[in-house]
Amino acid sequence: MSRIHDHSHCRCGIERRTMLKAGAIGLMGPTLSQLPLAGSEATKAKRVLFVFLTGGLSHQDSFDMKPLAPSDVRGEFIPVATATPGLRICEHLPKLAARTNDYALVRSIGTDSSGHELACHMLLTGRLDLPPGLNVRDAPSPNEWPSFLSQVTYAFQDRRTHLPPAVVLPQPSVNEAARVRPGQYAGRLGPAYEAWHIDIASKCPLGNGACPNCFRFDDDHFDHVAPTVFETPMLTLPEGGRFRLNNRVGLLSEIERQQRSLEARAEVTKLDRQRQQAISVLADPATRGAFDVENADPATIERYGHNKFGLSLLMGFRLIQAGVNLVQVNLGKNSSWDTHRRNFVNLKRNLLPYLDQSVSALLDDLKQSGLLESTLVIVTGEFGRTPKINKDAGRDHWGPVMTSLFAGGGVRGGNVIGATDALSAYPVEDKYTVENIAATMFDSLGIPKHAQWEDVDRRPHEFYRANPIDKLF
Repeated sequence: MSRIHDHSHCRCGIERRTMLKAGAIGLMGPTLSQLPLAGSEATKAKRVLFVFLTGGLSHQDSFDMKPLAPSDVRGEFIPVATATPGLRICEHLPKLAARTNDYALVRSIGTDSSGHELACHMLLTGRLDLPPGLNVRDAPSPNEWPSFLSQVTYAFQDRRTHLPPAVVLPQPSVNEAARVRPGQYAGRLGPAYEAWHIDIASKCPLGNGACPNCFRFDDDHFDHVAPTVFETPMLTLPEGGRFRLNNRVGLLSEIERQQRSLEARAEVTKLDRQRQQAISVLADPATRGAFDVENADPATIERYGHNKFGLSLLMGFRLIQAGVNLVQVNLGKNSSWDTHRRNFVNLKRNLLPYLDQSVSALLDDLKQSGLLESTLVIVTGEFGRTPKINKDAGRDHWGPVMTSLFAGGGVRGGNVIGATDALSAYPVEDKYTVENIAATMFDSLGIPKHAQWEDVDRRPHEFYRANPIDKLF
């Protein structure tokens, strides 16, 4: 029975041994009716690469600077000219300043919450409303709304492809107390529609997440202790628990050697489609090679940066190349962008240069490969930062507004949408919310405006909670 509905009346707005036994695990969930796709004529996207700056980027010190504001608001950085006449961004983003004609900025997006947990749930699910029984301190939970990755997995469940529809890497967003941020998992959709969660970043004493340069907010002397950027890939597959690939990237050649044996075994034992798909993912050179980023050619690594920001985005680019529909890349530990202390020191030394380098390299590779026009790129945090600088030379959480970057998929480069007041505190033009971000993604992926998903209790829910940001295109 079909669980995808299109009603006109609805509201819109490895352990190696385990790896080699992949045929025992299902990949894509039960067979359901195929979803007809009908995206907007404006967007040209077929895929989405969502870059999540965990903790909340300071918009006043990056893409929405206010040089005429009082000193306790404007901060220490200088806005500089860009490739787009009249557009200025932070001096510590020189590569992105040279590429403004390849992306647009939306300076008027609000999250509706200044708390990490609620803001993350809103952003990552594309919903401002909260589900009954939600406890943000108890995540992941079946009471959460499903992430937009799980919603896309649901929508694309019957695609005849060996690739997963949605992937998130290199680690989940987990805070310093080892608590998972809500909104990242399947929640009310149920585990059959869990996206692939690749937990590959090498561990660090400072906690979870993709830090480009391990640092403490109040200490200049700390080095990452792991010898490699990435460790052991761990992929969480739906329907049947967790499937671990505990092969180090250097052991990928072993998969290659056993590829023919795996495929022959699948044929001989007449494994079902789900199991064959799981094997195909491991056997496919493009998918397999996407994870081997630390062995990329030296020039590529130099362009992206030999750090978790750079190599995570390189991995994301390769998965887009391989044909994954939606890739989410979490950049930063839970607290990396949460600059309550020494905002300017840490942005200048530890964050903005790595963001500038890696996102610029990503845009260049998408453009040169011909994939930029068919790939929507979104770069955003869960909220902005307070207009006024606090006593610790930091900025605190600020839900009313943030700036998000959009590129590719038909986005008009050099375009600035929305505006904030003189203090960059509130939107004064073209106000949007995170629901508009999700709607823009769904529209770009071709999910119909009136489509619905069905929860574990068989209650229907709309994908679209708002309209796409049409001014982008």
